[in-house]
Amino acid sequence: MALRQIKPDLILSSLSLRAQITADTIARKVDYKGRIHYMEELYMVRPETLINVISLQENVHDSIFIVGHNPELTELSNMLLEASISKLPSLGIVGIKLEIDNWGDIVRERRGEIDLFVYPKQFRYYMPRQIRETLKEDQN
Repeated sequence: MALRQIKPDLILSSLSLRAQITADTIARKVDYKGRIHYMEELYMVRPETLINVISLQENVHDSIFIVGHNPELTELSNMLLEASISKLPSLGIVGIKLEIDNWGDIVRERRGEIDLFVYPKQFRYYMPRQIRETLKEDQN
């Protein structure tokens, strides 16, 4: 995300400790200055509930990060995408580009495109130089 300069306008996270730690880490890594909203409504709920939570967000936000759980996040991704993913792996990140004018439209418009899809095991045997350099910069 740092290489592509992807930053959220808003981070919504499940209340679970693991999700909170993940949300905090992501916020730090992408230099997010806003408040992270920890929500019970994101903990082990149906994907339709996730859609409803997103649809209620203010339209001042162009980019929203949702930190939650599987299988719900995989199901949510597949509800929003024209294509589908078989499983969002642990610590995986899927970025979905939606052609909507406001968050309320997410209830009806569900033909997004994958903008980003990364997960740790992609880099088990080989990590591109740019990613290695970005990680080194974060450690300094």
